[in-house]
Amino acid sequence: MTTIAEAISRIRTSIKAVKEDSFLTDRTIYFSISKYAKTLIKREDNQFKLMKMSQIFKVLPYVELINVDKVEAGCLGVYSECFFKRSKDKLPNILDGMFGPIIRTVSSIDGSIEMFRTEPGTWSSITKSTTFKYNKRFYFWIIDGYIYCPNVDWEAIKIEAIFENDIENCKTNDCLLIQDQAFNIPEYLFSEVEQLVIKDLTMTLSIPADSVDDSQNTIR
Repeated sequence: MTTIAEAISRIRTSIKAVKEDSFLTDRTIYFSISKYAKTLIKREDNQFKLMKMSQIFKVLPYVELINVDKVEAGCLGVYSECFFKRSKDKLPNILDGMFGPIIRTVSSIDGSIEMFRTEPGTWSSITKSTTFKYNKRFYFWIIDGYIYCPNVDWEAIKIEAIFENDIENCKTNDCLLIQDQAFNIPEYLFSEVEQLVIKDLTMTLSIPADSVDDSQNTIR
């Protein structure tokens, strides 16, 4: 998979920019790449094209859960005898699609039991239904980067999603430099991203510098 440094280099080559350019920094190019990549990812998600592309999804095999109060989970008004679990730590940033974070599966760590995405208010309604006692599904939702699981009693879960950064090469504090991380976008989209970025940056570079002395007030 293409690294972030390689993606930046491709853009530089295409617009014939030089490394020493004081304006066109790697940060500027990466910001533009990320902006358009996220836009196209949302478009593809809206067209239901992403879920079959297993290569762009990465797995967190063991997300530790802890007990939390139901109020923290945003689930007021729950009167059933439910309990709540929450991920101990915030999840790595997940790319947003048209319908929220792009998550392929959340399951038990052995993958045998799949969970279903919902919202706190919907969960509250589910628990008040007359058929709730027959509902054997397990649910989750995400608030502020944490995943909440209202009706499991597991120590951990497994999550498969499209993460913004490379999670495979990051253990505790020993992470790859961001430029050496994989650029997590389907390869077939990169040429379109490249065209949009080049157009964006070329227009910016073509804007002439302001030759007026800033110390003088030109508005009379």
